Amino acid sequence: MPRPDLTRVPEFYHNYINQVLENDLMEAFTKESNSFIQFFESIPVSKQDYRYAEGKWTIKEVLQHIIDAERVFIYRALVFARKDNTPLPSFDEDLYAKNSKASSRKWNDLMEEFKSVRKSAEILFNSFDFEQLDSSGIASKHSNYVLGMGYIIIGHSVHHKNVVKERYL
Repeated sequence: MPRPDLTRVPEFYHNYINQVLENDLMEAFTKESNSFIQFFESIPVSKQDYRYAEGKWTIKEVLQHIIDAERVFIYRALVFARKDNTPLPSFDEDLYAKNSKASSRKWNDLMEEFKSVRKSAEILFNSFDFEQLDSSGIASKHSNYVLGMGYIIIGHSVHHKNVVKERYL
């Protein structure tokens, strides 16, 4: 299957998709998952609750946001692949972060949760055939499709890994 057709994905997701260099979705999951896990496992304890400016998320909140967003994106892909035409709502990432209580979470628990959610995404996307990967639906009042969602999941985590590198460490 080729890279996602950007004409089928809302423009605000193009940056995420373009951060994924691999042309094969499952290769991208494997490579980027390993890179992400290695990077986040290397973050010192002293930085995990750090925020680079007032009102910005801590690194723990960034990690929790990635986990939450992956769950939402995985659900969207599942709904589209199963041909459910129900329009899906958006989610307020700031509201989720505010109510996540990430600061009271243990770092190792957050990392294990990420690994589990990501593994679940990998297994789900690996189970999709061409027809399912090509299935589309409506989320946040915009059309999108399953293959695009897979690349969005990966690119979203790459984006936030880069933000943490540039602004937090």
